[in-house]
Amino acid sequence: MAQAAVLDPDRADVLYHSYEGGGMTIDGPSVMLRKKASESVAITAYYYLDSISSASVDVISTASPYTEKRHEGQVGVEYLHDKTLMSLNLRQSNEDDYLAQSFSINVSQDTFGDLTNLNLGLSYGDNEIKRNGDDIFEEQSEQYRIRAGINQILTRNFTASLNLEAIADSGYLNNPYRTVRYVDNSIPSGVGYQAEVYPETRNSFAAKLSASYFLPYRAALFFHYRHFNDSWEITASDVEVGYRHPLGDSLELELKVRYYQQTQAEFYSDLFPYRDAQNYMARDKELSDFSDVTYGLGITYLLPASMSFADTRSEASLQWDYIDFQYNNFRNPNAEGGVGNEPFYGFSANVIRAFVSVYF
Repeated sequence: MAQAAVLDPDRADVLYHSYEGGGMTIDGPSVMLRKKASESVAITAYYYLDSISSASVDVISTASPYTEKRHEGQVGVEYLHDKTLMSLNLRQSNEDDYLAQSFSINVSQDTFGDLTNLNLGLSYGDNEIKRNGDDIFEEQSEQYRIRAGINQILTRNFTASLNLEAIADSGYLNNPYRTVRYVDNSIPSGVGYQAEVYPETRNSFAAKLSASYFLPYRAALFFHYRHFNDSWEITASDVEVGYRHPLGDSLELELKVRYYQQTQAEFYSDLFPYRDAQNYMARDKELSDFSDVTYGLGITYLLPASMSFADTRSEASLQWDYIDFQYNNFRNPNAEGGVGNEPFYGFSANVIRAFVSVYF
C-alpha cells in the first residue's frame, strides 16, 4: 500500500523466529523500536540475533557440525516533506568470521492525487570475510544495489505494484569453507575434494509484480510474481498466491502457497571429472538446479484496548511456513549408490515467526 505521505505510527515489535530443516537449526529474537521525533521525523532502531547450529548434508560430508551466533543491528531515520519521504539506514551484521556493513538511501513520492507512489533506493555494502582456524585468511567483497518501483491504486478494491532491482557484487563471493568434489581413482573412495573457486563479479537483475484485491467482506486476495537472472547464468522465478480472511473483529487468518524454481550457475557441477577441471567451480546446492514449494499459515490477533495505548490497537501474530526443497542435480554424498550415482537430495523445513507489535 502507498503510504509515503504519512509517517508510520510509533511502535515496538518483539519477534521470535525459528528455522529447522536439512540439518540446520536457526533461531533467536528480534526487537524493533520506532519513534517519531516530530510530525516529519522518525527514528528506527533494530536488533536481530541468530543462533545457528548446522549439520547440513554438505557440512557433514567434508567437515564437522558447527554452531555460531550472528548479531545484526540497524538504525534509521525518516524525513517527511509534503508528499516526499526520505530515509537513511545504517546496518551491521557480525559473526566470528564475517562482518557486513551497509547503508541505504530511499526516496518515495506520492503523486497523481495520491493514487500513485514512486520510489527509488540505493544501497552499498562492504563485507569482511575470515576463516575460523586460519589467522592469515582475510578477504573483502562489495555490493551495490539500485531499486525503483511504482505502486498504483487502480480501483477502490484493486492495487498493484512493480518493483525493479539491479545488484552488482565484486570481490570474494564464495564460502571459504565450501568444497567441490571430483573423480579421483587414485584413492579408495574414488572422490577427492578441493576448494570452490567463484568469479569475482556478479551482476543480478530482478523484477517483481504484486497485486492485491480487497473483497467486500473485509477479506483480501494477493499475488506476487518475481523473475531473476544474473551473469552466472542463473534464471529463477517464483509465484505466490494468498488469501486473508477476518474471523470476527479481532482475528485474521492468512493462507498462502509459493512455488520457486531456478536453473544452475554455469560453473556448477555436482561432480567434476578431475581436479582443477575448469577455472571456476562450485558445488553449493543453492547454485544448482532446484525448486521448492512453500505452504504458509498465519493468524493475527488484535489485542484488546486494555493492552494498547490511547486510541491505537496492538496485535500479536503467529506464522508457520512449511517448505519442501527438491534438488535436480545435487546428489547426497552420504547416501549409497556409488560416486556420482547417489540419489538426488531433498529435504523439508519448518519456519516459525511469533511476534507482538505494540503501537503507541
